[in-house]
Amino acid sequence: MTLLGAGLAAGTVLATLAALRAQHGATTSEVLSARLLGAAWIAGFTALFLAITGLTSVLDAPELQSVLWPAGSGLIVGLLYIAEGAVRRNVLHYGLGVRLALTSTAALWLDAPAFFWTLALAGGGAYALATALEHRRLRSLTGHP
Repeated sequence: MTLLGAGLAAGTVLATLAALRAQHGATTSEVLSARLLGAAWIAGFTALFLAITGLTSVLDAPELQSVLWPAGSGLIVGLLYIAEGAVRRNVLHYGLGVRLALTSTAALWLDAPAFFWTLALAGGGAYALATALEHRRLRSLTGHP
């Protein structure tokens, strides 16, 4: 839990700093889009929390949280990447979102441990590939070979 908390804190700080840096020189419309996208993350995960805790409570099946949280998180992150990719015309982020959303939800058809292996390999692999492609995409935007 300490490692998770530290990772979330570091990710939040770094994402906030990057967002603030990206807003310098941005138009009012671009700043509004960025703020709405940031708020969508909060809304999406709040809705996921309500759905998972409500569902597992009504069904009296708290053990479902162990699969619903990772799958639901992948779905929310994927949908937000799709939205961000569409708004910013970033095909790489859009494609990453599609893969995360589909992989995370399709993995629910599998039993453990195949469910977790699928999320780790397909989801983690998508991030690894996107990282390599993002460096190439950024170089092409700046005109560097």
